[in-house]
Amino acid sequence: MAATIKYLGDYIEGKFVLAEEADGVLENKSPADLSENVINVPYRFSHVDRACESAKKAFHEWSQLPMQTRIDALKRLQFVFEENKERIAETIARETGKPLWDCATEAGAMINKIPITIEHGLKLIEEITIKDALPGVTGKVRYRPRGVMAVVGPFNFPGHLPNGHIVPALLTGNTVVFKPSEATPATAQLYAECIHKAGFPAGVFNLVQGVGDTGRRLSEHKDVDGVLFTGSYEVGLRIKQATIHQYWKIHALEMGGKNATIIWDDADMDKAVYETLIGAFLSSGQRCSCTSRILVHDKVYGQFIDRYYQAAKKLEIGYWKDNPFMGPLINSKSLDTYLRFQEIAQREGCEKIMRGKQLDLDKKGYYVTPSIYAVKEVSANSVYQKSEIFGPNAAIFKVNDMQQALDINNSTGYGLVTSIFSKSRETYEHVFKNARSGLVNWNRTTNGASSKLPFGGVDKSGNDRPTSTFAMYYCTIPVACLEDETGFDAKKVLPGMNY
Repeated sequence: MAATIKYLGDYIEGKFVLAEEADGVLENKSPADLSENVINVPYRFSHVDRACESAKKAFHEWSQLPMQTRIDALKRLQFVFEENKERIAETIARETGKPLWDCATEAGAMINKIPITIEHGLKLIEEITIKDALPGVTGKVRYRPRGVMAVVGPFNFPGHLPNGHIVPALLTGNTVVFKPSEATPATAQLYAECIHKAGFPAGVFNLVQGVGDTGRRLSEHKDVDGVLFTGSYEVGLRIKQATIHQYWKIHALEMGGKNATIIWDDADMDKAVYETLIGAFLSSGQRCSCTSRILVHDKVYGQFIDRYYQAAKKLEIGYWKDNPFMGPLINSKSLDTYLRFQEIAQREGCEKIMRGKQLDLDKKGYYVTPSIYAVKEVSANSVYQKSEIFGPNAAIFKVNDMQQALDINNSTGYGLVTSIFSKSRETYEHVFKNARSGLVNWNRTTNGASSKLPFGGVDKSGNDRPTSTFAMYYCTIPVACLEDETGFDAKKVLPGMNY
């Protein structure tokens, strides 16, 4: 059994600070092995004030540095990430229970985020010059940082997703206060260690551990200029409510999904089954972009559902070190929710294809099997059909025409990802134009996004401020500049001025 990680404290003004008197303690056990204590975190609410003051103090100098200086700092961080790639992956695996191969992919994404942001993101905020924006006056569009950015992170990608906010925020001259999920404090601490080793100036990056109330205090803090959040719709809504009177704060809210994949009658069935297995069950279904609903053309419905079920039964579930396909759910609450939805699905008349159940493995954790249900009747009042379960569950619908498929796709109030499997580009283009989603994929699963493209949803999935390279837009303020280098012209004095 791995040793308990030593808690270093919150990271404030360039050093780790322990709570002199704790408001509470997070006792973090691995969901993959409940006998393993990962880290114990005494947290202190007053550290939010200290961290925000630190970030505000550091902002002026950091924002005034040449862009190349900030680029160099982030390249040093990239090097530190690379040095610690295995340690990062293992820490994520211990805290989340995700298979080690999945966590290694996440660590790689953290590394790659930095050059992608530098090489692709900066192009989006290059200075624009417009001659004669007014007669004889040059116009320019220039971008400057917003100030102190609060980053509130999730548990499912505790390194990669916060990193996706932090890197563009720092690159564009903002300072950061990061509050991670209470389920993944060790990954956040390791992130702060990497920042420290990379030699960032004191106060540019700060870490505050804690619970939901810590996130609320941070989000509504007077020194915070923006809140960058990834997590559930319910928590995103609470952040919005907590800052309702602080209308000047920018919000980039990446929230939940109830994503659909459409399997059309001309789909490559081998690819459709494989990709949709990944879509629904990768990371035990704990991705906002996971496939929750599969809309299958009636001509291939029987074939698809049989092959999908047979393949799902073969998925390996187990301890992260053994590199299975699926690990556990994150905690007992997620387990209870997942099992409860098995009952809800059947109570609402769905046909059980594969029932999800808790597994009793050698390592005692929150392990479950995948579940598949055939929906017999589409209902606007269905709890099962409209709720984000955040577990390895797939609901399969039989559809007769594309309009029916699109109506179901657009019916949940979420709008993150839609996938279409078809050999026809015309079919794909039709789905693109009519699916209410922030991402539309053709012959690809709903999850596994590119950091070179925007990522974000609409409605309950987000507030139309996509991350990835497009994070540069919510990390900066576009400033219009009129530049007049001509001298005074008496002939242009306005009537009635007598100047």
